[in-house]
Amino acid sequence: MKKYYTIRLEPLDKKVEVPKGTPLKDVLFSYGVEFPCGGKGLCGGCRVKVLKGDIFLDERHKSLLKKLNLDLSWRLACQSYVTGDVTLEIGQFDTFILADSSPFRFKPREGYGIAFDLGTTTMVAQVVNLHTGEVMGVETAVNPQAQHGADVISRIEYAVFRDGQETLTRLVREKFAIMINRLIRKTCGVVPEKIVVVGNTVMHHLFCGKDLTPMASYPFETSDRGSCHFTPKELGLKTDDHTDIEFLPVLGSFVGSDILAGILAIGMAESEDPLILVDLGTNGEIVVGNRDRILCASTAAGPAFEGTNIHMGMRATTGAISSVTKSEEGIRVHIIGNEKARGICGSGLIDAIAVFLETGKIDTGGKIAGESDHINLTPKVYLTQRDIRELQLAKGAVASGIQILRETLGFAPEDIRNVYVSGAFGSFINLENTRRIGLLKYPEEKIIKMGNTALLGAKMSLFENGDKIRDILQKTTHLSLETTPHFQDIFAENMMF
Repeated sequence: MKKYYTIRLEPLDKKVEVPKGTPLKDVLFSYGVEFPCGGKGLCGGCRVKVLKGDIFLDERHKSLLKKLNLDLSWRLACQSYVTGDVTLEIGQFDTFILADSSPFRFKPREGYGIAFDLGTTTMVAQVVNLHTGEVMGVETAVNPQAQHGADVISRIEYAVFRDGQETLTRLVREKFAIMINRLIRKTCGVVPEKIVVVGNTVMHHLFCGKDLTPMASYPFETSDRGSCHFTPKELGLKTDDHTDIEFLPVLGSFVGSDILAGILAIGMAESEDPLILVDLGTNGEIVVGNRDRILCASTAAGPAFEGTNIHMGMRATTGAISSVTKSEEGIRVHIIGNEKARGICGSGLIDAIAVFLETGKIDTGGKIAGESDHINLTPKVYLTQRDIRELQLAKGAVASGIQILRETLGFAPEDIRNVYVSGAFGSFINLENTRRIGLLKYPEEKIIKMGNTALLGAKMSLFENGDKIRDILQKTTHLSLETTPHFQDIFAENMMF
C-alpha cells in the first residue's frame, strides 16, 4: 500500500496529505511559496521553516542552506521530499494582479470578446461587450509555470535544457481553459466572437507550442514571430466552435505582443509627437517612436525591479516593503498587508536608494558610506552593497535603452511629449524617486502611469480588423542595444545615481 503523510502549514492552519516521496515543491506552490530560480536551490525564495517533524537533509541541501546563511531548522522546498509527518511555517502571499478599467475609443459592433494578458507572473482575462465596451467579467490567476522559474530566462532553461517545454505548454493552456470557461459561466454563457491573447515572446512560444531553442543561445533570435490561431476544441474551451482565438504576433525575441498591444493602447503609431513606452515587468521593454517610425528593445532590468537578484527581494505581495520615506524620527516604511516586513519589492527598493542618497548613506557611485556592507530598513530587512549594484545595473540598462532609441531616431529629450510607464510595478513607483536615481530623466508632468497597457491594447484589438496591428508591425524595428556603438560608455554613465 502507498504510504501517506500529513503536512501541516502554519500560520494558514491548513493540512495536506500526500504520498511518501512527494516533492515539497509540488505541494507548496498552490499556497503562495515562490520558486524564483526555478528550483535550483540558489535563491532561497522557497525557504520554509520546520516547526515539527523532519525533512531529510543531504549534504548538498546542507551546503545550500549554509550559502544562504540559513540554519538547519530551514529547508528549501525545491530540494525537499516528504518522508514523514511534518509541520511547516510558510508565508502565503496575495499576489497583486493588474486588470484594466481604462476608457478607450471604439467603434461599436454586436457580440462579445475576451482579452487575455498572459504574463510571466500573472494572467488576467476580461469579457467585453463589443456594443458598449463594458467589461462584464474578470478572471485573474498566477501563471502556474512560475513553479519552474520566476523569469523568462528560467523558463527557457527549463524548457530547452531540462526537457520541460511540453510541461510548460500544458500548464499554461490548462490554466487558460479554466479561466475562460469560468468567465463564460460567470457571464451566463456569453459566447465570445473572438479571444485575443497577448504576452511576451517566451509566453507566445510556450502557449503556441513554438520551439524555444533559438532563444537559448546567442544571438537569442527567433524568426517565428507571427500570430497563432486556435479553435476552442484545441484548447479545451466550452464555447462555440466558431470562436476565433488569436495570440497576437510579437515584435522581437524579447519584445512580445504585450508591447505591441501597449503601442496600440497609447496611440504611438498615430502620434505626430514622439512618445516613450516603458514596461518594467518581469522583463524590461522600451519603445520610442511616433507615426513615422518606432524602435523597440528589451533589457535585463525586470528581475531587480521585481525583487529577483535582491538579497531580501520579493514581488509586491504581502509582507513586502513597498515604499520608504524619510521622517524626523528616521526611516519610515510601508508594508503591503500591514504585516511584519519579510523583504522588499521593486518600488520600495527605488525609494530606499533615493532616501539613502539624500541622507548620505550611499554616494552617487552607489557605495555604502562607512565600513558596513549593508543598510537596515527594519531590524530584520536590509539592503546589501550587492543589492545596490543590482539596482544600478537595472536602472542603467533602462535609462541607456531609452537614450539609445531616442538618439537613434534623432529626438532630443525635450521632443518627447509623454513617457508612459506600464505594468504592475509601474503602478507602485514614486515618480520623484525614479527621477532622483536617474531611471526616468524626464519632467514628472510628462510621465504617465498607464497600468496594464497590454490588456487595454488587447481589448482595443477586439474592435479592430487588424489594420492598426499591421501598421504597427510595418513601422516597428527591433534593436539589439548591446550591438549599438558606444553602448558600454552610455551604460556606464547611466549607472551613476
